Parts: sequence; C-alpha cells; structure tokens
Amino acid sequence: MCKHQGGLFIKDIEDFDGRSVRCTKHNWKLDVSSMKYINPPGSFCQDELVVEMDEGNGLLLLELNPPNPWDSEPRSPEDLAYGEVQVTYLTHACMDLKLGDKRMVFDPWLTGPAFARGWWLLHEPPSDWLERLCRADLIYISHMHSDHLSYPTLKKLAGRRPDIPIYVGNTERPVFWNLNQSGVQLTNIKVVPFGIWQQVDKNLRFMILMDGVHPEMDTCIIVEYKGHKILNTVDCTRPNGGRLPGKVALMMSDFAGGASGFPMTFSGGKFTEEWKAQFIKTERRKLLNYKARLVKDLQPRIYCPFAGYFVESHPSDKYIKETNIKNDPNELNNLIKKNSDVVTWTPRPGATLDLGRMLKDPTDSKGIIEPPEGTKIYKDSWDFGPYLKILNASIEDEIFRHSSWIKEYYTWAGFKDYNLVVRMIETDEDFSPFPGGYDYLVDFLDLSFPKERPSREHPYEEIRSRVDVIRHVVKNGLLWDDLYIGFQTRLQRDPDIYHHLFWNHFQIKLPLTPPNWKTFLVHCE
Repeated sequence: MCKHQGGLFIKDIEDFDGRSVRCTKHNWKLDVSSMKYINPPGSFCQDELVVEMDEGNGLLLLELNPPNPWDSEPRSPEDLAYGEVQVTYLTHACMDLKLGDKRMVFDPWLTGPAFARGWWLLHEPPSDWLERLCRADLIYISHMHSDHLSYPTLKKLAGRRPDIPIYVGNTERPVFWNLNQSGVQLTNIKVVPFGIWQQVDKNLRFMILMDGVHPEMDTCIIVEYKGHKILNTVDCTRPNGGRLPGKVALMMSDFAGGASGFPMTFSGGKFTEEWKAQFIKTERRKLLNYKARLVKDLQPRIYCPFAGYFVESHPSDKYIKETNIKNDPNELNNLIKKNSDVVTWTPRPGATLDLGRMLKDPTDSKGIIEPPEGTKIYKDSWDFGPYLKILNASIEDEIFRHSSWIKEYYTWAGFKDYNLVVRMIETDEDFSPFPGGYDYLVDFLDLSFPKERPSREHPYEEIRSRVDVIRHVVKNGLLWDDLYIGFQTRLQRDPDIYHHLFWNHFQIKLPLTPPNWKTFLVHCE
C-alpha cells in the first residue's frame, strides 16, 4: 500500500527497467530498488520488510507484528445502565460524551471560521454549547488544523475555564505550537505519549494513537468505559498505520472529502473544469468505498460519519462552494448497511445516542434522541465581519512598507537547496493583482529573489494569494494550510508535479516562533 494515502500499487507501464510501480490513487511513483518515491521527488520512504538469515544461511522474511497497545490490561464489557453513556453531536468533529459521572469533549470548533476565512460551520451548534464545554472534565484535540483546534472557540472557553484539562498527542509539531501567539489563556494542556492508556477513573480510560501517513501532526483516540470502546479516527489517513480494534461499540470517522485546495484552486494544462469535476467525483467515490470497507472490516456495533460538516459560505468563495462537492453521510451509511449489519447514525446538532440502549436493542426508539422539532439544523448566516477585520488589519501593517520583508520572511522560513522557482502574486478577492501589491520570484535553489526566471532548467509554480490572508500568514508566522486548505490561493505549475518537500515544509515544518518583525523594523529605519 502506498504510504501517501493507502492506495494500491500497479506496474508502471512507462517504466522499461521494471523498477517502479505507480499508485492508483494519486499516480505517485515508487522506485522499488530504493523504496523512494520518484514522483513526487523527495517525499516519503516506503517501509521495507526486515530481512534476516536463518541457520542454513537462507533468507527469512519477517513482517513485524507488534502487539496491539489497546490489548494491554484487557477489560470485559460490563452492562451499561440506560443513560450511563451518552454521546451528543454538537458540530463538525465535536462530540460531547457523558461517561458515567465524567464528561469528555472531542475537537470543539463551535464558532468562527477555520483556515483563515475559507471554512465555516455547516450546522448550527446547540445554544448551550459553551455551557457544555465548561462542564467537561477533559477535552481531546486531535491535531492542529483549525477545524479541530479552534482558537475562537477556545478563547470563549478560556474566559470561563482557563484550567480545563486538554489532552493532545505527543506529535512532532506540537498541537498547541501557536498558543502564545493566539493570546488564548489556557493553563492545563497535557501532552501524552502514544499507545498508552490514560486512566481517568476506575471505569474510564483513553489512548491516543498516531496516524501512519502524517505522524508528525495527526492523531486518533480510543475511549473505553467499563470495557466498551469508542473509536474516533478523526481525519487520520491511515490511523495507527491501519491497525485498529475490531468490534468496538461505536466508531466515528471523517467521510466528506473536500479538505484540500486540490484540484479546485488549480488551473492551466489538464486542469479544465471538466477534468476537475470528474476527478472530484472519482475521489469522493473512492473515499466512500474506502470508509465503507473499513467499517465492514472493523465491524463496530454502531458507526457515525462526522468531521465533514463545513461550508465555503463567504460570498467570494462561491466558485469553491459550487465545485467542491462533498460526500453525503446518508449515502455512506446506506453503503455500509448494504454490506454489513453495522447500525449507522447520521448526527444532527443536539442529537444524543444512548450507548446502553443501542447496544441492547438498536431498534429502541429512545436509543437516539433527535433534537426537538423546529430546532435549527443548518446555519443560514455567518458573522464574517470580526474575523475579516483581523485579516484586513494585516494589509496596512508597517512590515509591508519595506520590500525587504520578502527576504526576511523566506530566510526565516528556512526552505532552500531545492530546485524550484515560485512566483508569488498578491491579489484582490477575485485573484486579480492587488493594486500596489507585491509580485515577486523566489528561487529556492539558492534562496534568491531574481527579477526574471533563471536560465537553468527548473520547475515553476505561480501562486496567487488574497492579500489579506497571505499578509496575515506572513506577519504571524502561520502555516500555509490557511492559504491552501482554506482556498485562498490559485495555482499553476509547470511541469505538473507535486513538490512534496516544498508544500510539506510550508504546511507543517515552519519554525515554531514567528519572524522577529520588531528587530526587522528597527533595522529598516
């Protein structure tokens, strides 16, 4: 399986040496003689099997099969009283779990945008969402993306309970790497190791696991209460490398797709509207089939699709909203029901699943309590103003009066010695050049800023970025996910190659502290 996103390899018909295979999912090519990817260059290394010699000097092939960490100190499931374990859906990836006399919340994004201004909540959260957060005994935040780690939400929570325990996995890039910059006063963040039970009380424990594809940032969680497991794989591409507990009481995962700027924000070459529409349709179907197969393999008692309920609601993103078609949770649940006996639940804000009732009798009419009649399910207005005001404030920042900010920023970013030339163009809302905005080249081979493209052979990308977002990102040293996943760029590339090292650096590996603009401005005077 391809290490990128779990696709299957086939023989590469363009390879005459018989050394490479091609992934059927995104056409990545792997050189099997070195186990390195040829396209995109400089990305992952594929894991090799361990080779050992036996006593007769023959080869033994061993596929390492470590014990499952959740099997340590196993517990037999006990009967659950009605109402003892209740799971209430709030919005997107946020669940409120009542587990005996403890309360736990997953990934609270309940107000404001995510990814700068690109994502907004599809569902109207229950009116008591802040009270629910304040009542929690612990919160789990799966990773640093802003639809899971929502600073606007946490700011409201910190105003009332700054000491609430928040648990995160010990990822290479800390989940809360930007806490100091955010101004949010949280004082009780607990970073825990992977694959070890964290005991909450005698009946409740949880274990955080890493993603096999993005171990540097993505995690998932198993919560166990009186021997009953709840598995939340969140956004993981290959949660725990594909090894997961079977027959859990409740499983929840993402399902929707559309959480990327590819291919909607690309143009030129093959990126016609017809090609993009067909690609999106095919990819969504693959994702649907993958999730249905995963559920069939793991056989949870109950499955819930979540973490995909966002909308590109700002008027300037109308094109993205119309083209970035997402999977329908009911379609996935129907596919699951066709192939297995798994009970499915399409959640609505404020709906509560009673685990004890559902495990005893999935047809119990009180097993899932829907929100009261007349409850508003979908948002029909969003408070854009305050968040756009923050972004717009960066446009006139003093930093950008000095063109030397460009060299300062990319030197701080630390990406170089890579043959790629990028043209960065600041734009208005419609991706036309911003009057008085910057338009410049960066040659990442020697980190220079030439007036013209170099004469040597080089890959080239053109990135148009809305001026308010790119300047906000530059000023605050933020990751480029706000630009790329937030649909705030338009891209062209020649040749059509994904430069994994470049994007991985600017999306995950930028320095943990922002550029020192105070010192920069002093030197400019």
